[in-house]
Amino acid sequence: MPKYVGIDIGQASVKVAVVKVAYRKTTIEGLASAPLGDDVAAALRSALQEALGGGGAGDAVATSIEGVKVIVRSVHVPASVQKQLAEVLPFELESQTPFDIADAVIDYRIQKSSTRERLSILSVLARTEEVRARIELVKAAIGVEPERVGAGAFPLANLLEFTPQIAADGVACILDLGARSSDLLVMVAGEPVFARTLSLGTDGLPATASKLAREIRVSIAAYRAQGGAAPSVVHITGGGAFVSGAESFLSAELELPVERLPLPNLEMTARATAKLEDAPLYAKSLALALGLGVRGGNFDLRRGALAYERGYGWLSDRIPVLAGLGVALAASFFFSSCASYLAATKEQATLAFALESVSQEVLGEQTSSVARVKELLAQQGAPDEDPKPHADAFDVMVRLSEHIPQSMIHDIEELDVQKGHATVHGIAGSTADAKSIEASLKNEACFSDVKVTRTNQVVGGERQKYSLEFDVKCPEDQKGKKKDKPGESSAGSASAASPGGK
Repeated sequence: MPKYVGIDIGQASVKVAVVKVAYRKTTIEGLASAPLGDDVAAALRSALQEALGGGGAGDAVATSIEGVKVIVRSVHVPASVQKQLAEVLPFELESQTPFDIADAVIDYRIQKSSTRERLSILSVLARTEEVRARIELVKAAIGVEPERVGAGAFPLANLLEFTPQIAADGVACILDLGARSSDLLVMVAGEPVFARTLSLGTDGLPATASKLAREIRVSIAAYRAQGGAAPSVVHITGGGAFVSGAESFLSAELELPVERLPLPNLEMTARATAKLEDAPLYAKSLALALGLGVRGGNFDLRRGALAYERGYGWLSDRIPVLAGLGVALAASFFFSSCASYLAATKEQATLAFALESVSQEVLGEQTSSVARVKELLAQQGAPDEDPKPHADAFDVMVRLSEHIPQSMIHDIEELDVQKGHATVHGIAGSTADAKSIEASLKNEACFSDVKVTRTNQVVGGERQKYSLEFDVKCPEDQKGKKKDKPGESSAGSASAASPGGK
């Protein structure tokens, strides 16, 4: 059963929560905190060892960066770009970002309020260097990289599934009161839709109480200005939840019910139960740990160049699952091979039956043996005639060129040889030139029935167009003798145009 660790590095202390996840069962293993001093890494290690009850770093770690380092933007884009949303979104956010978008890590989620025509996108951005610094801080302290990096108060949404007291069907606010700043998260029907970081926290109270209440009111008004409904309750968490009179004061200022964030309905070990009174302090660290499970689906700033690369430890934990998949693949391959073998056997039987029928009909002996069929064919003897013609289209073109005098101005527009018959469309200087070509071709042994079928004068000129036809069949073809002319080509029937003149 894997142990997931959530690390919340706040403004005054480090909070660590450890949860153990099993099938349909999640248990809070330990909760611990340590005050921040000059050595943040030492405080983090101390809190982690206390939460784990010993050494190690758990099976997976999640942390987050402060809300003051995160930019939250809502954009609307056409639904047609959904498949290219990762490429389109940076261009939409560039004008709303105070730094170069190329230096930012972006994560987003499509809101339930999206329609078929337009998508409502809630996105978070942070500087890549600040996210990397948080990753390196955790890695240097405990020797393990965090698998996920949350953004501001958004990880608190992971508590909703285990805390039915939060209004899952209405509008609920979670206010994480820190020492020098606070984070407000608004959820509608269990989905985070709005977040804002306030510049005030518990430092300076009670003198700054009215200013803090005013900032909360302004933030809720900003959410409602976007078309949101009024919240039904405000849950407070973090160190500010322990300030005396905070709930009654904020309730009067906001004119809304204000309550401490209830503890999730999860089993707890004895070590975790001992911290029960301080439960609101560990809300975010517990939410981060829960977000590492299969149910986690909140924003994660480990994107792009900062994407988490799983190592051998993660792989070894999933060996049983991978082994099961391997067995399933092996079984699938076995059944596929059996099916292919049966199909090949059936096809072989069909071909053998066809060979028996053909051999009986053609060779007079019924057999399914390929070797026997070859023997019977050899006994039949090879045919005397060579099926290849002794004069093909290329031969016709060569002979025609030889019978046209070099001194004659002549063009061939088309030469067509098909099924032993040749047609020549040419242009000669005169009708007499065409007749001389006809007379010369009659002396060719492979040409017969040579005749000029048509002549007419070229439009706008004195030359004569003519059509010449003849049959192509050599004496060797008629006698059945094999062709004995080296270097001749067989091109079959052809259509050619020879614009060159002689």
